[in-house]
Formats: sequence, structure tokens, C-alpha cells
Amino acid sequence: MNRWGWYIHRLRAMSLKEVAWRFSQKWLEHCERKYARCPISVTQRLLNPSYTHLTFDAQRMGIEFHNDNHTHQDDIHLIGGYDYRQHKTSWHAGFQTPNEWERIYSYDIRYKQNDAVGDARTNWELNRHFQFALLAKNYYHTREHHYLEELTQLLEDWCKSNPFLIGISWTSVMEVAIRAINWMLMLNYLKEANGTSQQLLDSISRGILNMLDFVDKHQSRFSSANNHLLVESTALVLGGYVYGYAKWKNNAVKTMTAELPRQTTSDGVNKEMSLHYHAFVLEAYSITARCILHNGDSLSPSWLDYMERMSEFICHSMYDETHIMAFGDDDEGKIIDLQGGCFSYADYVLQLSSMVTGKRFSRFNKTNETVNCLFSQSAISKVAKQPLYDTHAGKCFEQGGYTFLRSQDGEMLIGIDHAPLGFGSIAAHGHADALSFQLMVGGVSMFTDPGTYIYHCDLHARDEFRKTVNHNTISIKGYDQSEMLGAFLWGRKANCQLLLHQTDGKHSILTAEHDGYSPIMTRRTFDFDHDGKTLIITDELSQESDVVLTYMVGQGVDIQQEKDDYILIYEKTRCRLTVSVPSQYTTSVEPAEVSVEYGIKSPSKAIRYRTHSKNIKSIITVE
Repeated sequence: MNRWGWYIHRLRAMSLKEVAWRFSQKWLEHCERKYARCPISVTQRLLNPSYTHLTFDAQRMGIEFHNDNHTHQDDIHLIGGYDYRQHKTSWHAGFQTPNEWERIYSYDIRYKQNDAVGDARTNWELNRHFQFALLAKNYYHTREHHYLEELTQLLEDWCKSNPFLIGISWTSVMEVAIRAINWMLMLNYLKEANGTSQQLLDSISRGILNMLDFVDKHQSRFSSANNHLLVESTALVLGGYVYGYAKWKNNAVKTMTAELPRQTTSDGVNKEMSLHYHAFVLEAYSITARCILHNGDSLSPSWLDYMERMSEFICHSMYDETHIMAFGDDDEGKIIDLQGGCFSYADYVLQLSSMVTGKRFSRFNKTNETVNCLFSQSAISKVAKQPLYDTHAGKCFEQGGYTFLRSQDGEMLIGIDHAPLGFGSIAAHGHADALSFQLMVGGVSMFTDPGTYIYHCDLHARDEFRKTVNHNTISIKGYDQSEMLGAFLWGRKANCQLLLHQTDGKHSILTAEHDGYSPIMTRRTFDFDHDGKTLIITDELSQESDVVLTYMVGQGVDIQQEKDDYILIYEKTRCRLTVSVPSQYTTSVEPAEVSVEYGIKSPSKAIRYRTHSKNIKSIITVE
């Protein structure tokens, strides 16, 4: 689709109020262009004089300064497999190419699908400044000056290289919000260390206030008001507390409270239909709730109710702390990282939520360093002794649109998608995967979701990873269930409906259908024997058609053929796939790609059946 075509479709997804708001934002961008004509560092001076009376209070953010046994890792994980130590000051790197993003007015940068430079999301990870908070924390706990020296050098280099509203790091309001949160953490530790010059502390504080002022003026609204709005509000709540500025705090808390039922189903599933963004949103609420409670203020009961249900959803999607079924987009985003390196993001978020709700959703086998920095040892120990939330029986999230089933011995985990495409008019982070499923055995993905791969370059690959034919479901005549109009924009959307769910704990049946190929209706029934570890999938179309049935095979899983069956093998695990079609069909094992990590795609295989029929029966048995 050409650029003008995208604009037309994007406008159709907006209300008149949203169009008016976007014009007002364009006027604000025009007024801010003065910073392009005369660039200044974000720390140079306070850009909004009305904030001159605000002072930073390091005790109000909720950090537990006196906890012991901290880790002192000093590097962060960069998405896409890039080495942090090689890119410490690559603030403008394209990453996917040797080219750099232009150092021009941020609103003039065309960062979406700019293959000549790279993926903006990869660049933003470095510019979120987890490393700044990490180094400040290490300096506070060790008083080793090399941490402070490196932090000072990186901070000075970044400020010099990234003037206010100049360059790629200023192109997203949410990115500025996350950076402001990490600067607040940095300032917390540096102020309490008592070894930092007042000049440095004052300059960091000015930078935070300027970033928060920018976020306040440009908060995401209308069709863009998804997880971005919640993270931006998190920054304003924290800023409102540490600076004693009630306007930021009160407005942002009000926004987050109103957005809970708007962005979350009644049974606790984030409406973006992405497990990762579900966890991302829960991290935002957990961080915010921690700050509210730390300052002695009350928390709306709805927050705790929703947080508990959201935590339950993550728990059911996990085989264990590190093996997760991720539906929809996953860009590995996080808000705070005081640990560094690689860790299980979902388990970290569950630990955060457990600490706020008082309910135990994580085994706490190893407490995440960020949790260790935000809560006292006694509080962590108390929660870690609570009964662990039990996922053994599985659960159907009827309103959310996902069902998770487990075998009696807990080794087999099935995830079924009967959800809407995504949130709001644009459904930005959804995939055309209605009635798809995933199957894990012993934490190994035997039948898998293809993943996300990348956002802002290689649009062809972006589309391929979202296509129906690359998910474990039925596609008709080579079409997608829903219509892709852009990297984060959908037109016609499949409507999915749950028709039946019943279980006695030993045997479960689920039936759902969607209208993505209207007038042909597609219905799928999952029949699971928990004891026998057998899953029967029956596909029924309302009329005969040309059909492709896909089974995406997990990375590293071998495939053998025994007569008409396929045997999937991973070490000692064997899965048998038997498919019955009443009419003539062809079957093949084809090269495919999966993306287990953002920015990285790996070779795998897909088993595909092609036929002209209206009924197909599949039997999957773990042998």
C-alpha cells in the first residue's frame, strides 16, 4: 500500500474528535520547532518556568535503599542480538544497517518502515536508559567510583548528541516517558549516595522535568491510547510524587483507573491481544501502585482486582518461569530494569504484581533485582511464603478470548486463541490468528506461534509473521482472516465467538468460530483428554472451499514421517500428528521462519495440508 493509501485508511479509523486533537498536536509540534532552530540540551535549562518551585524528593519513589545482597551487573540486554558493549554510545544507530538516523527535528524523521536505516524499536531500547539507572544503583551500593565515572560520561555524551527534540530518541512520547522514569531512578540513587556534585544532580532534575512536561503535553489519545497512554501516565504519577506536583499525579491516576476496564476484559485479559503487552501493562500498574502505596495513599480496589486477574492470565500461559506462550506482538519492551542482562520478563512482572496484591503468582525461586530494589526483604519473604496460585486445572478466559489446558501430569500445555483481533479501531498489535493454538511439552514448543520478528523495517517480513497461513489454524484460498493495511493498522477484522466450553478436569471440549472468510463461517472444536495427552481438533466450514491447514513446528524440533502421520521429536519427547480429510489432499513439510526473540528470525518448518473440503480432523498425541 502506498503512503497516501495508508493515510486515507488511518483517517477512516479516527473520529472527528480525534482528527481535531491531532491537528492541535500538529500546531504544538509547529510551536516546538524552535528547538530545531536553536538546539539545547534537555538538561541545560528548565523549559517551563512554572516548574521552578519543584524539588526532587528521593524518598517518595519507593526504592528500598537499605536492602542487602544486590547484584552489580553493569550492562543491559539489547534486543535483536546486538552487543551492548559495542553500542554503548550508538545513540543514533540504525542497527540493521550501517546507517544512522538523522539528527534533525524529531517530527521530521520518517522512522516507520525506513529500510535504508533500520528498525526504530531496536534503537529505542538503548535510549530508554536502563543502563543509567543500573550504574547509579551500583554506585550507591558499592561506592565504587568507576560506576559514577562511566555514568557521567554516558550521560554527558547522550545529552550532547541528543538535544531536546532532535533525533530518533525523541520520536515517541512513550519512549520519553520510559527514559524519564529511568532518570528518576538514577537521580534517586545519586542523591542518596551523597557523593555526586550538586551541579550534576540539578542538571538531571531539569532533564526529568523537561521530559515530563513534554509527556504531559503529548500524551497518547483516542486510537493511539493503548499501552502507550498507560506507560506515559506511569511516568507522570511517579513524577507527581517525587516532585510533589499534584496535577500530574492526580490526572494520571484518574486516567489509569478509567483505562483499566477500557483496555482490560472483565476476566483480566489486555485487549491488545498480545501476551507481552499484557505483561507490559501489568508492569506499569504494579510500578505505579507501589509508589502510591509507599506514599500512604489509597489504591482503588479495582486496581487490585484487575491486577490479580491479569496475573492469573500470565500464570496460565506459562509452562514454568521461562517458557511462555506468546500470542500477538512481542517487542520485549519493559519499563524498569535494575538487574541488567537477560531474565524472564513475565516472571519479573508476576513478582512485582505479587508484592502489590499480596497474592503469590511467582515461585520466587530467584527474586528479580528490580523487585529487590523496590520492596523490603521482609515484605518479599512474607509474600514468597503465601500459597502459590494453582494453574493445574487450566482456565478458559471467556471474555478475553483465550483458553489454556494442561495434562494431568502438568507436562503438556495447550493455548487456544478465540479472541478478537486486537484493541480499538486499529488493532495495532494483533495477528490474523483466530482459532490458532500452541502446544508445549516439557516447556518445548512442539506447535508454535511464529512470533513477531520486527516492527519498523522490512514490512514484507512484518506481514509474513502476522499472516493466517503462518499460524496453527485454517486459511481459505490463501487469504488472511483479517485485512492488513499497515504495520500497525488493520481494516476488515475477523469476529470470533466462543460457542462451547466444558470440562470436568479430565476431559475438556471447546468450540469457537469466526467470520473472517464470510460468507463462509469457520468453526473449530478442541477435544482434550488430560490423562491420555491426546488433543483432537475438528475443523468445519459452512461450505466446501480451498483450504490450507498449517502446523508451525517449534524451533529445533525434528519431523519424521510414518505412513500418513508426522512424528515431531525433540530429545525424548515425541508428538504424533494424524490428519483425516474426507476428500483428496496433499501434504508437505515446508521451510518456515519463527522469531523467538525480537529482531531475530530463525529457520523452522511448517506442516501444511491442502484440500478442497469442509471438514478436517486432526489428532495430536504425546507418546
